[in-house]
Amino acid sequence: MLQISDLGSVPYEEALEFQQQTHQKIVEGRNAGSYSPFRLLLLEHDPPVITLSKRPASAAHLLATPEKLAASGIKICKTDRGGDITYHGPGQLVGYPIFDLNELSLRIHSYMRFLEGCIIDVLAKFDIKGKRDKCATGVWVDGSKICAMGVRVSKWVSMHGFALNVTTNLDHFDLIVPCGLAGRTVTSMKNILGDQCPSMDEVKRIVSDVFTAAVSEQSTQPQGQVQQEPHQ
Repeated sequence: MLQISDLGSVPYEEALEFQQQTHQKIVEGRNAGSYSPFRLLLLEHDPPVITLSKRPASAAHLLATPEKLAASGIKICKTDRGGDITYHGPGQLVGYPIFDLNELSLRIHSYMRFLEGCIIDVLAKFDIKGKRDKCATGVWVDGSKICAMGVRVSKWVSMHGFALNVTTNLDHFDLIVPCGLAGRTVTSMKNILGDQCPSMDEVKRIVSDVFTAAVSEQSTQPQGQVQQEPHQ
């Protein structure tokens, strides 16, 4: 059973600490014989933040000066997720699935496709046709990224996740090379739907429904052989 927590607006560091605590509980719960292997945290990050992964090139993809960041009220945080540089702020629905991938019979590549499929299904509920891009992780609409993704997997339990632009201030993406993909644009549900854009609460409801159904279906699949963990 998927447990979903709506954390509201949360600073990045606070949400990261909560993720780490939840991750530890799931890992330790395996040996307890009774635990919940699937938690989904839904939130918006406020104050807005630009996060830099451990990838060496990510810092070079920050275009804004410290003065410009300060004027925009945007913080910089380092993160241990995969991917490159990205932006989080109000109007963007961030989802942190903390899942025991053993219970889903998934490994990292298939898990990323699982996340993309869920977001594509969410967008379809609002008549937006999201697609995968064979060259870049995430979900795209007419060549523009609407949902960025970056994860970390330790002891086969996931952290971090997706960032879906609902009513996000897209101007803030001009401060970076989003996800390190030069020449690629970003979009939002508001940019596509205009006045028909749903509320954040409605998007959260649909995300909750889609992920609940997807986790239920995937967790019934036969478990394959556990591969060696690639990193901690």
